[in-house]
Amino acid sequence: MDSIEAQYLYYGRNFRDDKVSTIDDNFKSLANVFKESNFEECIRQGKILYDKDPTNLDILLILLRAYDSQKDGNNFMHHLSQFRSLTDGIKNSGDGASEKTAYLVNSVGDEYILLNILNIGKDYTRGSKVAKDGMFDIWDKDGRKLYIKILYLDL
Repeated sequence: MDSIEAQYLYYGRNFRDDKVSTIDDNFKSLANVFKESNFEECIRQGKILYDKDPTNLDILLILLRAYDSQKDGNNFMHHLSQFRSLTDGIKNSGDGASEKTAYLVNSVGDEYILLNILNIGKDYTRGSKVAKDGMFDIWDKDGRKLYIKILYLDL
């Protein structure tokens, strides 16, 4: 899969009615068993949510950690490849240098995943600005700015 296809999959989530949100009870249950390090149950619940929403980065990350802890290399590598394709699609959505070329993400959670990948840390300060179809978060360190736009297409 190339980065254009990954972008279609990732941003296409915005047009689905059945996507899994971090505020859903089923996701909260998954997060709780993850926090308890019950990785067997984590995999069981995670697979159900993954089948429903396979481009959800939060679910993919939890499954990655669970498969890693269970030493399940095949499933780990399978989901790692998906995770990398999707996050590469995000990284290729812009360069973050301006509002016009901001990185585009579907959620605040995905924004923090991107920040982690880009090694943007605590020494940055965040400002926000409303946009027509989303919200810009502007991360600043010593006058160097990074623009990330959180898409709100269902407004």
